[in-house]
Amino acid sequence: MAAVTRADLENHQVPVYFAAVVAGLLAAAVVPGDAWGAGINPSLAALIYVTFLQVPLGDLRRSMTNTRFLSALLLVNFAVVPCVVFGLVSVLPAEQAAVRLGVLLVLLAPCIDYVVVFTHLGRGDARLVLAATPVLLLVQMLLLPVYLGLFAGEGAATLMRPGPFIDAFVGLIAVPLALAGATQAWAARGGAAKAAADALAWLPVPLMAVVLFLVVAAVAADVAAQARAVALAVPLYIAFALAMPYAGRAVARLFRLETEAARAVVFSGGTRNSLVVLPLAFAVPDGGALVPAVVVTQTLVELVAMLTYVRWVPRLVPAR
Repeated sequence: MAAVTRADLENHQVPVYFAAVVAGLLAAAVVPGDAWGAGINPSLAALIYVTFLQVPLGDLRRSMTNTRFLSALLLVNFAVVPCVVFGLVSVLPAEQAAVRLGVLLVLLAPCIDYVVVFTHLGRGDARLVLAATPVLLLVQMLLLPVYLGLFAGEGAATLMRPGPFIDAFVGLIAVPLALAGATQAWAARGGAAKAAADALAWLPVPLMAVVLFLVVAAVAADVAAQARAVALAVPLYIAFALAMPYAGRAVARLFRLETEAARAVVFSGGTRNSLVVLPLAFAVPDGGALVPAVVVTQTLVELVAMLTYVRWVPRLVPAR
């Protein structure tokens, strides 16, 4: 029997991820979600670390000077996305204020963590997305209260606190990035260091499966408990996931981005900051479990969408 290679693992990653989602659903039925939630951030940090190892970090400085890409990224996330989201939430019944707030909270915040992973898996330029994460973080912290005030009322805007965003950036971006840079410098010496780095290169797919398993196991019960109200948000999330790749591609063409940069814009426009805004959802006065359930439902829909994006985006934005 032939040995399994990294290429084999990556070529079969989608079935592996779907198996992890199914396993997470089964685990949620056996063990309460709180038992799984504590493992999400450490596993996500480990996943982002091994993903950063695959990205030539020495090129980051050059990536940060790509103003055309950064302009396209900001236009998609802070002009196009709010217009799309406002159109989507407008169809919700007026009495579903909590559902509306949950949808706004999660869809208006662009992802700053595992978007790098999916961009890499989907053959986009992960270096550009990684270099842009501090800008995405800062701008969403400034604009999310403004958009919430416009679309959901000033009371919702007061919920915005910088703590969860800063904690996520430090724990899920800055620390893994520093460790990856140190590991790459160590591996450049060759020998055992190079062998260790090569061994770590096998981990992105298994660690992604672990993250998917933990997220689904942690949130499935809460979603099920609020199923009737949460169901109103699901079509909106699906519509968002279907619309944003085309919107991202259109903006990328407007800025005449190269293929991998265009794919990176598409992935950024389609991924949201659900795990980071979840603490804000729990802070909603009188929101109970409904607003958090609406937020985590987007996580479940997005995970399925991202598994599709990995195959779809390279075809939607083919190499020129």
